[in-house]
Amino acid sequence: MRYGLFLLLTLLASLAGAVEFDEHTRHLPLGQHIYVFEDVRGQTSLEEILSPALQGSFLALDREVLNAGYSRSVFWLRLDLSYRPRQARGQQAWLLELAYPPLDHVDLYLPDGAGGFRLVRRTGDALPFSSRELRQNNYLFELEMQPGETKRVYLRLQSQGSIQAPLALWSPTAYLEAQPSRIYVLGIIYGVLLVMLIYNMFIYLSVRDISYFYYILYIASFGLYQVSVNGAGIQYFWPDSPWWANAATPFLIGSAALFGSQFARSFLHTAEHSPWIDRGLLLMMGAGAVGMLLALLAGYDLALRWTTTVALLFTIVIFTAGITAWLRGMRVARYFIIAWSAFLLGGIINTLMVLGYLPNTFFTMYSSQIGSAIEVALLSLALADRINAMKEERARILEESGRKLEALNQELANSNRLKDEFLATVTHELRTPMNGVIGSLELMQTLPLEGEQEQYHRTASSSARDMLRMVDDILVLTELQADKLYPRREIFSLRALFEGLAAQYAPRAVEKGLAFELQLDDSLPDILEGDGARLGQCLGYLLDNAVKFTARGQVRVRVRPAEAQSGPAPGQLSLYAEVIDSGIGFSAGLDDDRLYGHFHQLDSSMTREYGGLGIGLAICRQLVGLLGGTLSHESRPGHGSCFRLCVPLALPPQLPRAASERPQGSAVRRPEECTVLVVEDDPINQLVTRGMLLKLGYRVRYADNGAEALEILRRESVDGVLLDCQMPVMDGFATCRALRALPGCTELPVLAITAHSHSGDRERCLAAGMSDYLAKPVKFDELRVLLHDWLLCRTESVRA
Repeated sequence: MRYGLFLLLTLLASLAGAVEFDEHTRHLPLGQHIYVFEDVRGQTSLEEILSPALQGSFLALDREVLNAGYSRSVFWLRLDLSYRPRQARGQQAWLLELAYPPLDHVDLYLPDGAGGFRLVRRTGDALPFSSRELRQNNYLFELEMQPGETKRVYLRLQSQGSIQAPLALWSPTAYLEAQPSRIYVLGIIYGVLLVMLIYNMFIYLSVRDISYFYYILYIASFGLYQVSVNGAGIQYFWPDSPWWANAATPFLIGSAALFGSQFARSFLHTAEHSPWIDRGLLLMMGAGAVGMLLALLAGYDLALRWTTTVALLFTIVIFTAGITAWLRGMRVARYFIIAWSAFLLGGIINTLMVLGYLPNTFFTMYSSQIGSAIEVALLSLALADRINAMKEERARILEESGRKLEALNQELANSNRLKDEFLATVTHELRTPMNGVIGSLELMQTLPLEGEQEQYHRTASSSARDMLRMVDDILVLTELQADKLYPRREIFSLRALFEGLAAQYAPRAVEKGLAFELQLDDSLPDILEGDGARLGQCLGYLLDNAVKFTARGQVRVRVRPAEAQSGPAPGQLSLYAEVIDSGIGFSAGLDDDRLYGHFHQLDSSMTREYGGLGIGLAICRQLVGLLGGTLSHESRPGHGSCFRLCVPLALPPQLPRAASERPQGSAVRRPEECTVLVVEDDPINQLVTRGMLLKLGYRVRYADNGAEALEILRRESVDGVLLDCQMPVMDGFATCRALRALPGCTELPVLAITAHSHSGDRERCLAAGMSDYLAKPVKFDELRVLLHDWLLCRTESVRA
């Protein structure tokens, strides 16, 4: 009797503390109406909880939210609800919300109608999502209440992680109306994360900066962590995987620490300016990786405690790295610090709430998500600022590169100028010894030679002229590439040009057993105006190849006027020349770039049958283009080739011979009556030229330089001067100008004999006052003709 009375009084005392509400109640926080019993061992049964001994152990909660932090205890919550409507309307449905998704086990006990209690619902994120009564990320329980009814509710909470119990009573209508604002807040947070993820992914694909890649992984890890901790993960992504629902939280925290630390290392270049900070970030990466392994292999409790500690240390180390980078003058560090300050503040607030030091409110619950959204947005600004900094650096580098390129271009221009000067010097230096060689061989021709000696003489002469021809080819090619070669307009004999080519190449063809044929159209005029020397040079390259690449058969040259559809212009003639051979030919598939390329040969092996530099056709094509003509070809392997050349020429007007041209006619004097002054600095060339002059019968005086020559001309009378252009003390051009100022030397024949062979050298010599021009190496017959015209055909000598 006494025991029953005690139980009744206890029940009435507890019911006196029941929370009352009516039909107008929309949302009622229940924190301060809850009684809590902590089961340290976790083995207390429902019968024991209902016993009078333990009923007195329930303690009233003095806070809005039960926050036990990380605890291994089981917590029993007792709540008395009293429905007192102002107007009786029958049974009413209410929603009891437990707004903390990470709880492992949540059991709801309600009265069974027989004076006891029964288990109504068992749920938690350790169970499939289908175990929940209402499919929401938070735990919702539906309660039916009659008017005037008082109902006691027990909740059993157990979790390896933090235990929070934000408990509230909702009317169904109010709960539905409150969901949009909550969804909007989460939508903004997740939207910012998703937008920043996609935005930085596109930037990474564009600029390929590895920092963006690490940042993308960090955003993905942290975003999925927020999804997991808010219950959206088990609701939408892994509803049937309770194990992963628990393991995902520590795993994703460790992943965020791992990739966030690597992002900070890459973004702030800590390895370059702060090695000790870099080592700290590496340590955080290792700790994050350990947390990921613990989440997969160890218990949820250990993994979560480890990763929570790592997350707290991670934010501190990251913040320290940003401060250090800022102090070292990194521009992007300011955004980095502000971003991590927001994240650090949110993370600290959330961590302190989880550990039980701060109350569980909407702000503390979602402070980490809010801070992370701000952090992600600001870090994106930091990355954008870094792009701007990179652009400025790139612009600076481009500007500096532009200056260097300009300097290199200037240096290249100077190098080209030096190259031209070098080529001029090389030309002279090569032609000077070749003049001695070829001149000596020319003099040997005047001596009686025996059969073997004559053969050696021919071989030496041929080799020397081949070498000189190669030097001339290289120099012409260099002038063409430098655009320093231009066509001349001078009157020449067409028949003399082709007869000279025939005289040069017919013996070579006959020596190989080939027939050589020149077909010159009779309708062609003999005297034409144009660059006859360049035209002959082009045809010489074609004839040289024709003879070289033909083993048997013939070589033909056909020359005729070109057929023009509209007829030739007045005073113009298009000359059409064909060089045809029966040689080896070449494939029709050989493109023009290879055929007319520099130093290209059909056979470039070490055992090739045909020699040469492989630049003849290249020079020929460029020379034809310089003359305004065209060059075409056709060939078949084994049947020979045909090269066609078409060049425009002019018909010269019939004008009387100018007084400045070379004198012509019969000799009025003999060589023995004439004295020739040789001005040459090279002793070998002096010896060769003197020998040629003596063979021709002239009297010879010589001087080593221009100054010495002027002294001789002031004292003695001479009939002509052979003047080298490049000499020490005073060169040939200055000597000639000074010579013309001497009394009686205005009309003195001054004949330039020089190693220069560049385009325009003849005009330069004539402009300096010289009478004529002869290039080294001097040929005996050319020298004889030159002296005959200028000295022997004159009626009187010129005296100094």
